[in-house]
Amino acid sequence: MRVDLFDFELPNERIALRPARPRDSARMLVVRPGQSPELTDTGVADLAACLDPGDALVFNDTKVIPAQLEGTRTRGDAVARISATLHLRSDIDRWWAFVRPAKKLVIGDRVRFGSDDETCLTGTLDATVADKGDAGEVLFVFDLSGPALDDAIIAVGHIPLPPYIALKRGEDAQDREDYQTMFADRNGAVAAPTAGLHFTPALLDSLTARGIEQHRVTLHVGAGTFLPVKTDETDEHKMHAEWGEISADTVAALTAVKARGSKVVSVGTTSLRILESASQGPEGLQPFSGETSIFITPGYRFRTIDALMTNFHLPKSTLFMLVSAFSGLETMRAAYAHAIKTEYRFYSYGDSSLLFPAVGALAKD
Repeated sequence: MRVDLFDFELPNERIALRPARPRDSARMLVVRPGQSPELTDTGVADLAACLDPGDALVFNDTKVIPAQLEGTRTRGDAVARISATLHLRSDIDRWWAFVRPAKKLVIGDRVRFGSDDETCLTGTLDATVADKGDAGEVLFVFDLSGPALDDAIIAVGHIPLPPYIALKRGEDAQDREDYQTMFADRNGAVAAPTAGLHFTPALLDSLTARGIEQHRVTLHVGAGTFLPVKTDETDEHKMHAEWGEISADTVAALTAVKARGSKVVSVGTTSLRILESASQGPEGLQPFSGETSIFITPGYRFRTIDALMTNFHLPKSTLFMLVSAFSGLETMRAAYAHAIKTEYRFYSYGDSSLLFPAVGALAKD
């Protein structure tokens, strides 16, 4: 499909720079394709009333690490400043990163992240450039590994705010709390699974009281989630891989939900991508541990999820393509036009939507 079919105009003032407080006070647009009304304005706090007893929510328990690193590359007297955003760990001592400017680095270069003080190693993290890929990707082999590397990244790194926020304001101490869901447990994401940012203990209590189950999966969200689609056709776009996992216990629980005719509701496109990645074989949903680069566009038939809670996404993004595959392109264009007109807040810190499938979107249809 042509990428420009997924374009729309978003006024700058609709981009949220801070989350709603409390988190579950955010607005939520319910989208039911082909029904009347097709669009319903409600709030995240009303989520339980929008679902049925026996349904199951699936959360992503990944934890955002401070993956934005600032450093210097020195060759003799020549010093270059570089900015690196870690996006995929490939071993206990190495990460792929998006680097600006990548042209300043060649294989074998040494880079020091953190403090510029050459006389003190406290607050620094050193690495060697081991490989270079496409689109500004660099493979760093760090001098530390395992938990020691994790601790050093936490010490010298910054929260990698999305570009549409970072260009308007700097990261601050509040972002270390705001850009983390209450489910965050497993270090590895460089972007938040933002649909989960809306949840509070009170909201979970209301869901439990209605008999709605809660389960967890893991997808370590990569910085590739922010990359624009630069091709003219969707099938020319290359997705970056992300690591995810679904346990056998979670598979058994969700299989039971489906068997009794209840809905599996993905909280976020990240949970959706790992669920659908684990459902590609003839046996349906299976335990999964590994990388996925699944790219979902209109025409895809969803094998596991029955509803999707998600924020409002960027124009021409892979995520707007995904929601269009689920609820229909024309329905989502109308939903986004309504959201813009009625002043919903967009993107990572913005409001939410609860999407139901268009006819034909589910594999069982």
